[in-house]
Amino acid sequence: MRRLYFLFLPVFLFVLWLLLNQSLSAGQIALGVVLALWFTWAASRLRPLRARPRHLWKAVPLFLRVALDIIRSNIAVAKLILNPRRNDFSPGFIQIPLTMRDPHGLAMLACIVTYTPGTVWVDLTPDHSLKLHVLDLQNEQHWVDLVQLRYERPLMEMFE
Repeated sequence: MRRLYFLFLPVFLFVLWLLLNQSLSAGQIALGVVLALWFTWAASRLRPLRARPRHLWKAVPLFLRVALDIIRSNIAVAKLILNPRRNDFSPGFIQIPLTMRDPHGLAMLACIVTYTPGTVWVDLTPDHSLKLHVLDLQNEQHWVDLVQLRYERPLMEMFE
């Protein structure tokens, strides 16, 4: 199975090369094979750390939860911006202590937080606290609980 996974990227790159060039000539096929193999080798050298996720079935509910949160956040941000009478939102920064240490899990958490409208991952401090910017910061503890319980805990179960 691992060999099949290793072949996925070069085959995908080769097919993509042929589709983009719209040609099945011998030169394009040879160039596509060489480029696909070289790019696969080069990409493998750029990833010094290998992700070893466990419990991948937990990614499905996390994905659904994040998708729902993105939809809700889009609606909330649209209401804040489009309502001319309500300009009393209060943006702010908060510090959220994190217990996760896996770099792949932290990268996923950064993506989740940044994909959600109204929030931006600003910094990860040396003591592993997340500095988060929130567009409408009403209750800091709500955001701490949201990030720690809703996102960090499932990511820790998958990556640590």
